Amino acid sequence: MTARLVLGTGSLAGSLVTELRERRGRLTVLADDENAVRTLREEGVVAEVGDPTDEAALRECRRPDTVAVATADAATNVAAAEAVASVYPDAFVLAYAPAEATDDQRAALAAAADDLVDARAAATDWLDERIGDDGLRTRKLTATLRDVEGRLAIVTHDNPDPDAIASAVALARIAAATGVEADVCYFGNITHQENRAFVNLLEFDLRRLDPGADLSEYGGVALVDHSRPGVNDGLAEDTPVDIVIDHHPPRYPVEARFVDLRSEVGATSTLLVDYLRKLDITPSREVATGLLFGIRVDTDEYTREVSVADFEATAYLVPHADAGTLDRIESPSMSADTLDTIARAISDRRRHGSALLSGVGELSDRDALAQAADRLLDLEDVTTTLVYGISDGTIYVSARARGTDLDLGETLRDAFGQIGSAGGHADMAGAQISLGLLDAIDADDESLSEILSAIVTDRFLDAMGSRSHRVLTGVYPDDYHGTGPGEPLSLDRIAGAAARGDRPGDPDDGGDGDPDDGNATDEGTDR
Repeated sequence: MTARLVLGTGSLAGSLVTELRERRGRLTVLADDENAVRTLREEGVVAEVGDPTDEAALRECRRPDTVAVATADAATNVAAAEAVASVYPDAFVLAYAPAEATDDQRAALAAAADDLVDARAAATDWLDERIGDDGLRTRKLTATLRDVEGRLAIVTHDNPDPDAIASAVALARIAAATGVEADVCYFGNITHQENRAFVNLLEFDLRRLDPGADLSEYGGVALVDHSRPGVNDGLAEDTPVDIVIDHHPPRYPVEARFVDLRSEVGATSTLLVDYLRKLDITPSREVATGLLFGIRVDTDEYTREVSVADFEATAYLVPHADAGTLDRIESPSMSADTLDTIARAISDRRRHGSALLSGVGELSDRDALAQAADRLLDLEDVTTTLVYGISDGTIYVSARARGTDLDLGETLRDAFGQIGSAGGHADMAGAQISLGLLDAIDADDESLSEILSAIVTDRFLDAMGSRSHRVLTGVYPDDYHGTGPGEPLSLDRIAGAAARGDRPGDPDDGGDGDPDDGNATDEGTDR
């Protein structure tokens, strides 16, 4: 059992006692203020009267693992820290340097203690965060929010995942603190069982929008966890955007009045925690739990693209979150349709070196693709998986990678970006491709299955082998540079080219158009 000893009374010592008394382990306070000791005892805290600088008094305390030297007097703290180092050399010592401490006293405390809390440095850091360069981004965000006249529409990407939902809810909380009412909006569906449990248990109030929804009732629009209107959401491409907060690296310039794109962190939720802390907004239990789960999901339990900021955000959220609710979210029941999809992916898998590909046919639950791709990645000697299926006239693709230098997001953009939308992370990505005229063929028809296998499998394996994320020649006119009007290369033409033995990008197929960059999607689904 961990034993902790706090030396002194006062505001800092009191805060430490309040925090530590709720934790497992033994807590003792040693102080020379008899009245304060009496009060602590009445509150159920083990407290002793004694001089914290006296080695004999320290020896009377049960041997501690950790000692906090927390009186308000710098000289007393120096003497106490040196006494503790002498009596309990194996204990971890945390010492406090008041703002009025001299440089010599700070040096003495630093020499005697394992860690030092410097009040002067803490005050400087606090000011830097709020009025220095570190706080400039926060001030710009709040200024943009205050300029919104009317309600704010906070729009997630299609079929939002926990990171997108939690980030949007947290931004709505920040907007409320600036006097702006907001709605969290999304297009598509929330069908993954964990995500449904996530929304229901935390009782998040979300508004589902229909494609082409009119947002004229709103005075402003914010995008979270994606960065371009009309790309992985149901907004019109020319929708004016006020705020963008995202952790995915963009492929094209992002236009908004306020833009925060930080790809060095593992989750957009981490960015929202940063704003909450800088604005001194304590998240509710529901918001904290949502943000914590969002970070855990997007970093795959802190194993994918995780940063120091993600760990710091987690440490901040844990005391505010509900661990019991997290357990309930992570243990939902699996639907029979999801289990069937995973079974088909396993039985129909085909191996290509260290890559495993599988087509599952008609989908009743498109989010089962992601779970199937995850399951296949557990097979021995497999580093890359891709699973695809058909739903509502669209091919959905989900891919996973582990232990490889392949960037899946770029690979799927290379393979499918010119015939649909694609994108994601280095080890988790997805794509969506419209069937076009092929939609008239029954999903279970063997001829359609063969065509799709040739298109999806061949293009993916070609892109994997390229590793250069090449742009196919012959698809765009010579003077085309990635912007402007145009129609994407159709799947029907590619199927026809495959039947003729032509390369999909050969000049004679007449292809030209505007590629969909699939910007900032995990895989176009809610997981």
